[in-house]
Amino acid sequence: MKQMVKILALLIAATVVFSVPAIGRERIVFGGGPAGGTFQTVANAIEGYKPVKDMQDITVKAQSSAGSVENLREVDSGKMDFGTVYSDHVYLGANGQMKNDTQKYTNVRAVAFLYGAPAQLVVRKGSGIKSTRDLAGKKVGVGNAGSGAFANCEVFFRHMGVWDKIKRNAMGYNDAAVAFGNNQLDAFWLFTAFPSGAVIMAAQTNDIELIDLGADAEASGFYEKHPYFSKIVIPAGTYKGVDIDTSSFQDSTLWVANKDVPDDVVYNLLAAIFTDEGLAHMVAQKKTFRSMSVKKGADGIVTPMHPGAIKFWKEKGVL
Repeated sequence: MKQMVKILALLIAATVVFSVPAIGRERIVFGGGPAGGTFQTVANAIEGYKPVKDMQDITVKAQSSAGSVENLREVDSGKMDFGTVYSDHVYLGANGQMKNDTQKYTNVRAVAFLYGAPAQLVVRKGSGIKSTRDLAGKKVGVGNAGSGAFANCEVFFRHMGVWDKIKRNAMGYNDAAVAFGNNQLDAFWLFTAFPSGAVIMAAQTNDIELIDLGADAEASGFYEKHPYFSKIVIPAGTYKGVDIDTSSFQDSTLWVANKDVPDDVVYNLLAAIFTDEGLAHMVAQKKTFRSMSVKKGADGIVTPMHPGAIKFWKEKGVL
């Protein structure tokens, strides 16, 4: 009996010892996105960076989500402290102009520009689908409901007159790639940085093509109606079998914070990530992050910035 009591005492002591480091560390939730998307890679990369893990006052926890729109709402409500959100959603949300949503999301503050997110529309080579308009009657993966991919797909497809003519399948990128490989989809849409792991997966099981969304946008007057999107080219060779440059359009992906996140938390996280070592760590997770830099830190931001970020970027000479 005495031996059992001694063992129990040792176990309790060990529990106390190992619990001490967590005491006083605030849990910070960083909203990412669906599996296979770059949003989730951002959150995971920041959570996993050693200088961030070693911070004494906070513990960053990456949390998956449907994507940009959900992150906007969750950061605004304070359920998430940080998140990745497209610049147009931050702007439209702040002004009560989101699709079927007149609420104003005014608690979201920009922290940093991360990368440009281009639209990508994948079809099978030889399918006869050469333009977005050719999707009428087809089964199309349009992104997770609540995601920026889904929202921007609706914006563009409605503009092109096909949103109500396709058989929509709301699903994440990896699920769409699998369904495409099983011939359950004729095409799938992404709104994420390239190269996308989901498109790479699709190209392993099928010969693929990318639709020239830039040509569709130009011919239809899309940029005049939606000036916050900019032009981009997906280079030949980005994906197996796609040997020509493909024009498209992109939005800016922003790191955002709830306005009540302490200034020093925002400042210290920026100071950890936007160093040579921090940026190298991000690029090691995904080549997309090569676009991250101190010089571009405030690019694509047209809405209020968090005070902690303002302090950081002013010190860097960006603001």
